Amino acid sequence: MKRIKLILILLLAAFIGGPAFSQEAKVSWEDMREEYQFPAWYTEARFGIWVHWGAQTEPMQGGGWYARHMYQQDVGRQKWGKNAYAYHNKTYGHPSIIGYKDVLNEWKAENLDTDALVKYFKQLGAKYFVALANHHDHFDNFNSTYHPWNSVNMGPKRDIIKEFELSCAKYDMPYGVSSHDDRFLSWWLPAFGADTSGVYKDVPYDGYMTVEDGEGKWWEGLNPADLYGLPPEKRTPEYIEEVKRNWALRHTELVTKYDIDMLWFDGYGFPYDEYGKQVCEAFFNHKLEKNGEVDAVIAGKISEEPLLVKDIERGGADEILPYPWQGITTLRTWFYKEDPENLAYKQNARTIIELLADYMSKNGNLLLNVELKGDGTIPAEQKVMLDDIGAWVNLNSEAIYATKPWVIYGDNLDSYLRSDDSGVTETDIQALKEQQKSGHFNERTIESPEYGHDEVRFVTKGDVLYVIVLNPKAGDIELSSLGRNSKQKVGKITSVEMIGSNDQIGFNQMAEKLVLSVPSERPNNFAAVFKIKGVL
Repeated sequence: MKRIKLILILLLAAFIGGPAFSQEAKVSWEDMREEYQFPAWYTEARFGIWVHWGAQTEPMQGGGWYARHMYQQDVGRQKWGKNAYAYHNKTYGHPSIIGYKDVLNEWKAENLDTDALVKYFKQLGAKYFVALANHHDHFDNFNSTYHPWNSVNMGPKRDIIKEFELSCAKYDMPYGVSSHDDRFLSWWLPAFGADTSGVYKDVPYDGYMTVEDGEGKWWEGLNPADLYGLPPEKRTPEYIEEVKRNWALRHTELVTKYDIDMLWFDGYGFPYDEYGKQVCEAFFNHKLEKNGEVDAVIAGKISEEPLLVKDIERGGADEILPYPWQGITTLRTWFYKEDPENLAYKQNARTIIELLADYMSKNGNLLLNVELKGDGTIPAEQKVMLDDIGAWVNLNSEAIYATKPWVIYGDNLDSYLRSDDSGVTETDIQALKEQQKSGHFNERTIESPEYGHDEVRFVTKGDVLYVIVLNPKAGDIELSSLGRNSKQKVGKITSVEMIGSNDQIGFNQMAEKLVLSVPSERPNNFAAVFKIKGVL
């Protein structure tokens, strides 16, 4: 009914606006807020894949903020970028001569095959795909009319966002793009610095270069100020407004020229406030005009905005949320790097599966980043993990797609705190509890204490309750929430099956608890999923 109302609003606006409709008579954000519903393709997906991938993957070391850290002899507390300056000097040259603008042109993405990637991600069980449109480096991975520093004009000389769009259409995969660009002016300030010691002491970095400096070079005719911004001392209020207007033009083009289904923003609010909101409004109106309904999603770290999916970076909700939300994570680091300190993985197949189960039980999706190498290929060691994740997702698909939370999200919670040999002190317990409440950056990793063998998560579909045993071990587990007299008011269990097995599963539902027998033979080494009927 709500979508019908929205269509009527659109038709009325078209009637009133006449020929000028596309420029003037749009549905307002406020009207959208009253009528919008999150599309089923997203709320039922539960699992998506993202390639957080761009020119900053070209240097093999230097952390995920290479473009910024290469201009800093000392990165302070941001130790994950400590190799950038030294690596850049050794590999490319001194940043007063050869800067990030030149790194952009070194990036060729020579082995990128978007068809093969999207096909593979779909085979893993991902139900939507997201590509990075631009990062804090202010470089567009699409054919931008309003920004010359883009992947079509230099580097790969390919419209990466368009190629992924066509591949997603080919494999019927909803397609999203991510934007991280609204902080570039402050993020780029180190490009206007200089060494504080050494041979190049006080020699300005290439942030100060002008169009004239490019004469006879590969970037002849391009203005570095369009990439780095004007030098800080020249940034007037009028210039700042022009930057915001340009951002809005670029992103309006992104969401209207390309056939996308999802727009993801970094940061903690609408990019550039009203400018960001205008782009969101333009995106939804474009989808409404094209498809007759707003079958699209906008996600961001924005609270109290009912039209947006709440995005949580490297973390998740600590309770069932009444609205769709999304946790984003990566196996190691956001951009592929081979820094010595970045070689250790923070996640593996086991922990990603556990995160997916936890997020689903709380009404969330998991968006997993795949760290493509600079050439556009998947690292071999990460593909092994992805294959394991995909095998689990495909095996347990009925307990993933289109599932909903139950009245509680789990049982035997915080089981790792009950173990006598966990090594977790009272101080650790309090810190863990506070971390769980924090949302962002609260996710469990490989280094987290393992779940107890009886901790579970719940999801439902129709008349079935799925019980996901996070860290299964052969033997009986007790679930008080499924006892006949529990506060959840459950029904009498009529059958229990383990997905992927034909063996009979033993169980005993008593007044105070359900005793569930976890078999020693299971379809894989990860979370075990039990299908229970009669409870709901």
